[in-house]
Amino acid sequence: MSEANKKAPRRIAQAVLNSLKGGVVPRIGLPYITVGRKNEIAALLHDVDIIAEGGASFRFIVGRYGSGKSFLLQTIRNYVMDRGFIVCDADLSPERRLQGTKGQGLATYRELIGNLSTKTRPEGGALALVLDRWISTVQSEAAQETGLAPGDPALTKAVDRKITAVTSSISELVHGFEFARLLSCYYHAYVDGDDEMKARVTRWFRGEYTLKKEAKDDLGVNIIITDDDWYEYLKLFASFFRLAGYQGMMIMVDELVNIYKIPNAISRQYNYEKLLTMYNDTLQGKARYLGIIMGATPQAVEDKRRGVYSYEALRSRLAEGKFSRPGARDLLAPVIRLEPLTAEEMLVLCEKLTELHAGLYGYDQRLTDSDLAAFIKIEYERIGADQNITPREVIRDFIELLDLLYQNPALSVEALLRSDEFAYAKSEAVSDSADDAYAEFTI
Repeated sequence: MSEANKKAPRRIAQAVLNSLKGGVVPRIGLPYITVGRKNEIAALLHDVDIIAEGGASFRFIVGRYGSGKSFLLQTIRNYVMDRGFIVCDADLSPERRLQGTKGQGLATYRELIGNLSTKTRPEGGALALVLDRWISTVQSEAAQETGLAPGDPALTKAVDRKITAVTSSISELVHGFEFARLLSCYYHAYVDGDDEMKARVTRWFRGEYTLKKEAKDDLGVNIIITDDDWYEYLKLFASFFRLAGYQGMMIMVDELVNIYKIPNAISRQYNYEKLLTMYNDTLQGKARYLGIIMGATPQAVEDKRRGVYSYEALRSRLAEGKFSRPGARDLLAPVIRLEPLTAEEMLVLCEKLTELHAGLYGYDQRLTDSDLAAFIKIEYERIGADQNITPREVIRDFIELLDLLYQNPALSVEALLRSDEFAYAKSEAVSDSADDAYAEFTI
């Protein structure tokens, strides 16, 4: 039986419902509520297969606020971790960009590495775990190949040779020599039980050294990760993780709109230039075992004054072709535009939420199929719903309905659905308000 067909544990149901009611995507329990997006998921999973074979990919997921961008990213995140990938994710913000004069690019790198996750450590902070697992695996392989017992000096030499083979292949890449040297340093600290040295190396990998002199004194390397070259180290990590036994590395960056919001035109252009570098690297084969997915709003991408399309080199690469149209998008293109979920798909989602809610609070479901259909009908018949309604808005309304019915058994489902406050309320979809919020940046 698949996870989606099993009853959700109460702790997962609680996390899912609380997250959705708060307007955010849950980190766990997604299979219990996933509906639609079949074609988009299939397109992204095709990329995953290419990455595992040594390729690279770059995708933009474009949709309005509340349309399901973050949900799709989280779904792919969980899938690739199950497939043996390492995942790094971060949301851009005024303090975290791709490039900046005050370390904003390095701040994004630190966030990505801090959120580094594996199947066994999905909540992040997995860098030290990955390094220790790598060394342990190499030691086990060397012991099996040589038949030597742990502690034998000959086994240590055999392990050294295997470590050197890995670091040598890394050292051929940009900044690879120093990266390989630090991997070797971490290995010897691991063998010697030198936890302080291990912590220093990990700190360097996290981009937390700010002075070259400090790195030189602590580690013997005269280089640190900076705002200009942090992306090069992500490519190094992708190659290393593959050698360490993982399938590859997936980087997920959401809230690209924060680059669109940068008031200074030159700063925006520098960020788009970095974006172009990352895009070109993946498509030209300069990166291996690496996938990048970025989430953005339509305006953040398509605005020719401030958006991604304001940078001509990106616009010419990413602009939609002449044949794509709503209902028939090219999902193999770099930009995946999310189509609205249909009323039928939202009905299925509401059925799943009803089961989760009843299971969490231990009551018999009161809502009938006709009640669910009536709820969806009212939501989708509101003025402007065809353009403005989003899954987030419908989900929050529906969970509130479930909560009210649970807390007030005397309330009538029909009375709630027919109330003026619900049936005739103006749609609160965020697309128009989001456009208003951007007005100050577009004047």
